[in-house]
Amino acid sequence: MTSFMNYDILTVTLIAPVLQSNCKIENSHVGLEPIADIPSGSSLIVGGFGICGIPENLLIALNETSSRDLTIISNNCGVVGWGSGILLDNKKIKRMVSSYVGENAEFERQFLSGELEVELTPQGTLAERIRAGGAGIPAFFTPTAYGTVIHKGGAPIKYASDGSVAIESEPKESREFNGRHYVMEKAITGDFALVKAWKGDRAGNLIFRKAARNFNPAAAKAGKVTIAEVEHLVEVGELDPDEIHLPGIYVQKVVVGEEYQKRIEFKTVRSDDAELNIPEKHQRIVKRAAQEFKDGMYVNLGIGLPMLCSNYLDPNITVNLQSENGLLGLGPFPDKDHLDSDLINAGKQTVTILPGGSYFGSDESFAMIRGGHIDVTVLGAMQVSQFGDLANWMIPKKLVKGMGGAMDLVSSSGTKVVVAMEHAVKSGAHKILEECSLPLTGKSVVDMIVTEMCVFNICPNNGLTLSEIYADQTIEDIQKATGCPFKVAENLKTLPVAK
Repeated sequence: MTSFMNYDILTVTLIAPVLQSNCKIENSHVGLEPIADIPSGSSLIVGGFGICGIPENLLIALNETSSRDLTIISNNCGVVGWGSGILLDNKKIKRMVSSYVGENAEFERQFLSGELEVELTPQGTLAERIRAGGAGIPAFFTPTAYGTVIHKGGAPIKYASDGSVAIESEPKESREFNGRHYVMEKAITGDFALVKAWKGDRAGNLIFRKAARNFNPAAAKAGKVTIAEVEHLVEVGELDPDEIHLPGIYVQKVVVGEEYQKRIEFKTVRSDDAELNIPEKHQRIVKRAAQEFKDGMYVNLGIGLPMLCSNYLDPNITVNLQSENGLLGLGPFPDKDHLDSDLINAGKQTVTILPGGSYFGSDESFAMIRGGHIDVTVLGAMQVSQFGDLANWMIPKKLVKGMGGAMDLVSSSGTKVVVAMEHAVKSGAHKILEECSLPLTGKSVVDMIVTEMCVFNICPNNGLTLSEIYADQTIEDIQKATGCPFKVAENLKTLPVAK
């Protein structure tokens, strides 16, 4: 068994007083003591986003214990061989409650093979369920996921060995308020919470750094016993009370790590070459989608193709880019000498932040999103229906990436939803359909589709209208590539083709 000292963990908290009546930490070599009380079958809320802001030393130590059959509540499950992924690799997790599978192939494999239970939950709903748990609120209503399997039930939680669904989600109560439909979600608390902070004092007060804040503050509040791992420990009174992000009332134990690997999932740097290596058809899509941004707007860009829209912003306007992991005012990629593991976007890429930008927790981020404070969101899609239904998170029994924040991003009636995608799959199969055949991300939520062939506007009652077409396409081309009928605007606009 490996001790804490092997992982450069210096100190461990005990709730009993040490130097002062409010001290929660003592300098002692106690090995695995901080997590020794975590028995098999426990539920743990783990802070972090991807592998940014994770309590890496606590997770390493937990992996060395005999604890098994754990329920881990976390946005995702790290990566293979790191973060919560090491617990997954060693079959210590019975159930994950997450929003995103992402790039962890072992996570996806264990789920599809029936080795792991997975309760996929929209990212904003997950953050709010945790926040509500810490605030003593048993349940709440949200517009997120109305009309999807998250609302109606039937989402696979565990597969049997023959590929059939062994456990599926239950239907959730819904109600109508002021003409809109909402889904009831229950709060989450954990037997334990494992969180990571940049700085803490001996009373348990914590300060987080940049985008490493993410789920950590909410997670700390929702644990019956919260263990905080900090990079820097200071004496009581050294932290400015006005700068404390999390009061010590929520923290029972503190561990100080002397060294951190602080790995970066995607080291993304600014290119010295002014020319972007983006295929012409993708340039068409993102350039046109970026034209929806007006001066002063707040915009959220989904991972993948939509993120490229940031390269084509009108230099004469100000657009404020929001990232759901807790940033407002995203800047360009950094140069190679200024990579910061605590500063990433929702795609886990290293980024910078512009003057006037800000950092905040995941629950605050999705309050902005659900509350209609984001003007435009651009997302990718697997399928879109003629009336604006969106599917972009799952192919049952084949591909499970999770919905991430997409269900929340499309749930606000005050946000324009633009889908930026290739018009059809590589095989030629339609992506724009009469009805989506894949599980929905949102029902009647898409306002516009931008492809390399054309632009559609969508009315939830009247369906698709072809409003713009590229000069090298014909209406007949669009009809062949589209799996549903559409109207043609009287003032159909022709878009130029790059030479």
